[in-house]
Amino acid sequence: MSIKLTQNYLLKPTHEFEVDDDQINIRIKSRYKEEMLSVTLAVLNPEPVITKTHLEFVSRVNGEPLVSLALSKPNVAEFNDFVNKVKEKALEEYNSISGINVVTKSAELNNNSFQEPPEFSEHSPADISSAKKVDVASIKHSINMLKTYVDNEDIKPFISALESLQQAPQDHSKLVDVATIFDKLETSQGAVLTYAPYIILMLSDNPFGD
Repeated sequence: MSIKLTQNYLLKPTHEFEVDDDQINIRIKSRYKEEMLSVTLAVLNPEPVITKTHLEFVSRVNGEPLVSLALSKPNVAEFNDFVNKVKEKALEEYNSISGINVVTKSAELNNNSFQEPPEFSEHSPADISSAKKVDVASIKHSINMLKTYVDNEDIKPFISALESLQQAPQDHSKLVDVATIFDKLETSQGAVLTYAPYIILMLSDNPFGD
């Protein structure tokens, strides 16, 4: 079952958000055009960042905002319900693809529902240097799986970046290259994570310290 949130504006396009299976579909509708995009839930850090006007779910990989919601639109109750659903699903999907058996921290997540904005601070991108030690065997397995099941033009640069990292696992710049190219995969991220879940473990900033 999907859950939706619609945010209407007087002079800006309408934003519709829908949690559907393992992703969030975002539809941006104006008077003259409509834009659609999808974000893989497993890539989202389940703990959002709150600014003065928005609540943002950021990437586990580089800390960049991927889903931005105007605070309390259309009302606090609907807004909180949607945010909590995204938190739970993001953690669920991450645990599912990574094989981590962790009890969902539902109470902890629900306590973070928007009520009043906390003190504001600009978030900074995740420090990729704190990622887990690169496992060469897991990278090799990921490359083989991707070449077997998802080898297409869209992900060839990503596979090449993984191969470079496999050859030089201690080279931090190679890891940064992998993270940068992964971030640009957009709709192909889901397919990559399905067959190579180690990628998100390697790149994740692991917000819960598990």
